Amino acid sequence: MWDDAVTKYDFGPGHPMDPVRLALTMGLIRAYGVDAAVDVVAAKPVGDSTLRLVHRADYVDAVRAASADPDSADPAYGLGTPDDPAFAGMHEVSALIAGQSVGAAEAVWRGDASHAVNFAGGLHHAMPGSASGFCVYNDAALAVARLLELGAERVAYVDVDVHHGDGVQAVFDADPRVLTVSLHEHPRTLFPGTGWPDETGDGAAEGSAVNVALPAGTGDEGWLRAFHAVVPELLADFRPQVLVTQHGADTHFEDPLAHLAVSLDAQRAVQVACHQLAHEYADGGRWVALGGGGYAVVDVVPRSWTHLAAIAGHAEIDPESLIPDSWRSEVYARTRQSAPRRMTDGRWPVSWRDWDEGYDPADRLDQAVLATRRAVFPSRGLLP
Repeated sequence: MWDDAVTKYDFGPGHPMDPVRLALTMGLIRAYGVDAAVDVVAAKPVGDSTLRLVHRADYVDAVRAASADPDSADPAYGLGTPDDPAFAGMHEVSALIAGQSVGAAEAVWRGDASHAVNFAGGLHHAMPGSASGFCVYNDAALAVARLLELGAERVAYVDVDVHHGDGVQAVFDADPRVLTVSLHEHPRTLFPGTGWPDETGDGAAEGSAVNVALPAGTGDEGWLRAFHAVVPELLADFRPQVLVTQHGADTHFEDPLAHLAVSLDAQRAVQVACHQLAHEYADGGRWVALGGGGYAVVDVVPRSWTHLAAIAGHAEIDPESLIPDSWRSEVYARTRQSAPRRMTDGRWPVSWRDWDEGYDPADRLDQAVLATRRAVFPSRGLLP
């Protein structure tokens, strides 16, 4: 899913959410010819009726008003704040990005495609009635809500952004049709301060929210160990009809806004795992993959999401491959920065120790995984 106009999602100079990361990602996808291996399509912006599947009407009105007159933005709605400055056209481009995620979900549900990617999406912090954390409309939640509207009875949402997927969890916290799983840096040390293991869903949806709060400094082996200790078993039990995943690249050790130490190679390993899990557990391999955070906008984000698009398009890129000079020239022309030379951080293939091999009760990573398994697995009829 791509429309050049998504790069107008621009909070202004100096804001970490620099839209150049989107343009450079699409440029790298083209440089590798991935766009020739897939169908590149654009969807229309979502309309008010779709936005209201997740967002309150008064909030949509507030976004539209701030979009027309940024000086009138109402901070009560999270607009006009340092995280979410108002800008002209904000409603239109936010609705366009949401349209790409909803369009991806519709295409996968209809069977037009087995997999669909919107790397401009994954804006998972937006709440029903407010902007938050660089996110105006929650395209991830809108994609899931649209799948439910189309008749899906089980949708799994797996979020590996460094920040908790709080907005998506909040929308579906009481809906047993949606399993939300978030692996993120511990809320003690990172925004938004939520995503504790004991946040497990409400009422009849108890056990449908899953949170793995990772210690700051977690690296490749621990991150992959945590993912594989939780996600596959839950998906095997839930058997989603569609798998929706969010691949924020801000887990990377170079990211300036967080404190995990994950490499590009481990990010790629999780993308490969999500692809395999979709084929194994989702009907017909139905997989919708979204972007998310990521603020190392030259070195990390374009490489990570180009791998994601290539994996979804069954056109995987060798991590050791040299990046085309044409893209490296584009990077310098746009940013005056030197571009990376290869599609790896030099850690491929990445290994980890499987949870079934036993755990160390004194290890902070293992404590985090165990807290999640104890909080959620019994309520789903699984062993803790």
